[in-house]
This record gives sequence, structure tokens and C-alpha cells, in this order.
Amino acid sequence: MTGLRVSRARGGGLAAATIAAAVLALGGCGASPRADESGGTATPLATEPASAPASKVLVVIEENHSYDQMRAGMPYLTELSDTYGYATHWTALRHPSEPNYLAIVGGSTFGVTDDGPPRAQQRKIGSADSVFDLALGAGKTAATYAQSMPANCRGSDYPVGAARYAVRHNPWAYFPAGRAACLKHDQPSTAFATDARADALPTIGFLIPDLDHDAHDGTLSEADDWLRSTLQPALQSSDFTTGRLVIVVTADEDDEHSGNTVLTSVLTPALSHKVVDTPLDHYSLTRYLCLVIGVPPLKDAATAPDLKAAFGL
Repeated sequence: MTGLRVSRARGGGLAAATIAAAVLALGGCGASPRADESGGTATPLATEPASAPASKVLVVIEENHSYDQMRAGMPYLTELSDTYGYATHWTALRHPSEPNYLAIVGGSTFGVTDDGPPRAQQRKIGSADSVFDLALGAGKTAATYAQSMPANCRGSDYPVGAARYAVRHNPWAYFPAGRAACLKHDQPSTAFATDARADALPTIGFLIPDLDHDAHDGTLSEADDWLRSTLQPALQSSDFTTGRLVIVVTADEDDEHSGNTVLTSVLTPALSHKVVDTPLDHYSLTRYLCLVIGVPPLKDAATAPDLKAAFGL
């Protein structure tokens, strides 16, 4: 098995399955899915380098937990991070949630300091573009897949009492200039698995868990289980295994007790056991999204630390 790197998984005693997948790869196969403890299909661990440059990014944002909390409480995400790559000094920008979401997609917090609904913030945002609008304007594609959202580009929580879908976690709905495109492409998450299996995920995609599954109202374990089940079609897609699709999982903010340091995982077979200690932040993600689109970085992202360079992508 000369030249093959096999590591011990830290998040669930899956080292034997990892080795099995690697052996299959030596037999002439690509990345092979392995079985999780329940007998279902779990993450395919890529055993060959990516063969195509990244042309798509899928972003998943968890809620209100620090780097240490996520590493300890999300073993599946930790295993993915250890297999591919993660940052140890990634900081969110503000408290509470909403300014961070706006910054990731818009390159600025726009002076927003609370979690108000779109109608309360749109005067501050004005005619600003988001990365979704930039992608569409450049002839690329963009889409949001929001769990529990009842209709495209919903501008308020649903259901209002339970608030499982939180509009403050759906940033496209806040940009007035992109309203028409949001109504078309900002959609419930029911289409995600089909699009992922068909290698039809967009250039810029956001997969938004609801409050039960983003660790806001539910537990880190519930959020981790949701990632395990929901990301499978994307991780098993040709887009991912060839390196065309990069998946970034981060958190909007910490619990206000850890200097706003959050776990950010960069998942692509172009990386193997990559640990990045370079200080990065949410504007680094904005900058990377713009780079994949092929446009200049938005606003404050222009001077942000470079995610691509830090990870060697």
C-alpha cells in the first residue's frame, strides 16, 4: 500500500471502515462509500486527488457554538474536518447572528446590529449586491436550500410560534436588489438531494438547516446527525469526488464565551488532513465565493485573509 495515506478517524471509531474504502480505491475504483454503524451509507472518504478545479461552493452555517464545542459535540463533522481540512483560528464578526450572515453573502454587516426581519434592514442594505446576485450576473448559478421554509424567499419566520424556519438565517431574503432572483432560486430544501445527485448544485449554494437542526434550538448532536444524513448526496456526487464542489461548514457565531472563534471545515478531496492555523474570518469566505464566481471581492472581503491561499487550494 505504498504511497497511500490512511489516518485514524477521531470522531467515531471508523478507522477500519476508512482503511476498507482505501483498499477498494487501490483496486481501481474511485472514492467508495462506507457504511456507518447503523448500516446506512456514510461519507465517502476520497482516496484520490481532485481532478478538476473547484467551480462550485456549498455553504452550511451552524449556530451559536464555539470551535471547541463543535469539535467535541459534532463527531461526524469532526471526522470530515480531520479527513479533509479545517481552520483553528476562524472568527465570526459580530453578535448576534444576522450581521454574520449578511457579511458572508454581502461583504459587509451594513450597520446591522440585531436580528430584525428583512423589512427592518433593507434600507440599510439598499441596492447592494449579494454573492448570489453576482453569480447570476456573471452567467453562473445560485440557489439557497432552506429547511422548513414553506415558500420561496420567505421574508418571515415559519411557523411564527415555533419559528423552525428563521428568516434571519436566510440572507438572500434581505437584499432588495436581488428580490426577483430570490423568489426564483431561494427555495425549500426539498430539492437539495435531487440536485446534488444530479451534479446540479449551483455555483454558489447555501444549505440552511432549520432551528431544530442548526444547533440553535436543537443539540449539537442533532445538528451533527442532520449533516450526516443531508450531506450524503453531495459528498457522493461526481461534483465533489472530482473536486468541482467544495463544501464549507462554519458557524455564524460562538456562544459569546470563546472570542467568537468557530470551527470552519473545508471539505474537498483536494485536501487531505489539512489543518490551517492562519487567522481567517467570515469575510475570508466571502472572498473565496467571489473568487469562484470570478468577480472582485465584495466590500470588506477585499482586504480579508485569503481562504484559498491559506488552504492551498
